[in-house]
Amino acid sequence: MSDAAPPPPDAAASGRGSASVKSAALWAAGSQYTQFVLQFVTSVVISRFFLRPAEIGLFSVALAAAMILSVIQDFGLTRYLGRHPTADDDTVRHCTVIGTGFSILLAALIVALAWPIARFYGEPRLFGILALIAASYLLNPWSIVPVALLSRRLDFRGTFLVNASGAVANSACALTLAALGFSAESLAWAMIAQAAMRALCAQSLQPTPLTFHFRMERAREIIGFGSGSALLYLSGGIGMRTPDLIVGRMQGMAGAGLYSRGVALASQLHYLVAGAVGSIYYPTFARLRDNGEDLGPYYHRVVAAHGAIVWPAMALLAVLAQPVILLLYGDAWASAAPLLAFVALAECFFVMLPLHMDLPILLGRLRTLLWFNLGDTAISVITLCIGAAISVEAAAASRLAYGLGWVCLYAGWMHGLVGFSWRAMLKIYASSTAVAVLTVLPALYAVTFWRSPATLGFTGLMIAGAASGLVWLVAVPLVRHPARADLAGMAAHILAPLRARLRPRPA
Repeated sequence: MSDAAPPPPDAAASGRGSASVKSAALWAAGSQYTQFVLQFVTSVVISRFFLRPAEIGLFSVALAAAMILSVIQDFGLTRYLGRHPTADDDTVRHCTVIGTGFSILLAALIVALAWPIARFYGEPRLFGILALIAASYLLNPWSIVPVALLSRRLDFRGTFLVNASGAVANSACALTLAALGFSAESLAWAMIAQAAMRALCAQSLQPTPLTFHFRMERAREIIGFGSGSALLYLSGGIGMRTPDLIVGRMQGMAGAGLYSRGVALASQLHYLVAGAVGSIYYPTFARLRDNGEDLGPYYHRVVAAHGAIVWPAMALLAVLAQPVILLLYGDAWASAAPLLAFVALAECFFVMLPLHMDLPILLGRLRTLLWFNLGDTAISVITLCIGAAISVEAAAASRLAYGLGWVCLYAGWMHGLVGFSWRAMLKIYASSTAVAVLTVLPALYAVTFWRSPATLGFTGLMIAGAASGLVWLVAVPLVRHPARADLAGMAAHILAPLRARLRPRPA
């Protein structure tokens, strides 16, 4: 996205602010990269030295079960505040009260279901882990509303501070307790530490004191919007979180741990290379909508940026999956390599039509989106059950079938909603494919002719990755990828302060 679209004249009064989209993108990227580095290093150290696949699987199953219910934690408050014309003090007070109430309800639900879940999996420790996760959700309301307000006005410097402080607390707690022998429970305690730190930081930047002076008619309005969002996110949560539950039930906790680690690594790289700026899209498109601008051309640019970055990165990760797993996690996790390759390739499908939930919500098509999301969830669960009944590898491979079905499901509807050009989209897809193929050529040579995936080692992995990165830099302009101008503009914006410092000062 660019700064071409100015904010509406009453931006200050509406609470949207007038911050630069590029600056917001850089702060959002900094936030995502900080969290990525901390989460990545923590997961590597814990997996390599402290926890085995079965222990990781135990926590993954507990977290997945809790996060299916966690859709009522936010209850659509972030989206409600993002689309509200002014987000005035009265609205913020009501959202704070509602968020607090639903966090208590969520914690109670998780605790109530903890023992049945533990019995279903035959793992008594799941009860304690779920209870700890429930405690962390009691702290989340004190960061949800402040972060929503910061994001609304594109103050991603503030969200960076909140997210980074929480990530530091999470990593410090997880590593310390894992080293002391707290096993999978160390990860649950880390969630409490993260929630507490996020709450403290968010309240210091954007205080939202709790008050019980609220009107039922306003509460009903917010809850009415949130109920539609909650159903939507419940459906989406089932599709996103049931893989760990299904694999854990059909292939055991060790299988769930291997699957979880492969999925997590692919997801982390995805957000490292593209997801960092994803948080700016909703407020940016809200600004474009408020100005009455055509969304289609901007949507093309979002698709192009994802295709130019995510597709080559995921293809490269798939080719180098085995040496990456061996280097990071060791031989105990070698079976996760083919899972990582399948999931990484599947990620390419899910960026072909970005903002498939954000834009319908922004444009008031929540009810229709719910039906599409139910179909999306059905495809995910059915394909995964078929795969998991065979093996862990087949469960990961099922994500490719799910990705193809996902694109077929949403393509026509998003076209009618956003008004993008199919010709432009096909050109973007073709260019992204060409860039991805060219990018992975050095890595393919390295693991096929130079060395094998098992013997590539750290030095070989760095050489293969660097060579592929250089090829990517050449491939984007060579194939005349539609995102080349935006990527060059973002790079220039990042380097501008450095150029200013290096520029000779007049005598």
